[in-house]
Amino acid sequence: MFNQKKAQPPIRTLIGEGSVLQGEIRFSDGLRIDGEVRGDVVAGDGAASLVVISEKARVIGRVHAAHVIVNGEVQGPIESHDLLELQPKARVVGDIRYEALEMHQGAQVDGELRPLKAGERAPLVLAASNDA
Repeated sequence: MFNQKKAQPPIRTLIGEGSVLQGEIRFSDGLRIDGEVRGDVVAGDGAASLVVISEKARVIGRVHAAHVIVNGEVQGPIESHDLLELQPKARVVGDIRYEALEMHQGAQVDGELRPLKAGERAPLVLAASNDA
């Protein structure tokens, strides 16, 4: 009951190891990066979103999503309006804004860590009611 995590959106997009993408990526649902992205990684507005930056991955640009999991390298700012997980091999050079933060031993951050203020948080999206 208490230790249950929210259901995560399915990962529908994969950037494979050895791939290099240049330019902004906009996505919905889940995105897993195993390669390199040179540009911003931005989730669509108003939806649950998940970005996983794996151990061998590198992002040079801004990362913005609801749930962000980093175990690779990010050179740029990160904004997570739900949960940011910095796993043991995470290396971040840039400022971080977060709603909730989970940082594992070994994760490295060269930048400022700041929680989001109430006015900066993503708007709450309500599910449709069954009271028709």
